[in-house]
Amino acid sequence: VQLQASGGGLVQAGDSLRLSCAASGLTFRSYIMGWFRQAPGKEREFVAAISWTGVNQLFADSVKGRFTISRDNAKNTVDLQMTSLKPEDTAVYYCAARRGVSTATMPYVDHWGQGTQVTVSS
Repeated sequence: VQLQASGGGLVQAGDSLRLSCAASGLTFRSYIMGWFRQAPGKEREFVAAISWTGVNQLFADSVKGRFTISRDNAKNTVDLQMTSLKPEDTAVYYCAARRGVSTATMPYVDHWGQGTQVTVSS
């Protein structure tokens, strides 16, 4: 299984950024897909997740109203659109997959992708 994340970069506060994760080696429609992040000196934390239909979505309180998550089951991709970025959003962002279909909860992760760095300057 490979989860290839891309789209990170250096932006200014208030800017937008779109992360994308391309999945391979798994039956994409059988997985809940999500994003986590880890800031320097902090534990990895949940950001957002989406069920295979896209109907069920969950967001961390810190990103609600600013981030959206979407997936394309035909292309095996999941995107995280980030708007109104803040310096506290600076972190390495990880794509994640958990086997399941009907919810968007991710109490555990079956597969991790490599991270992509997002840096937001003030």
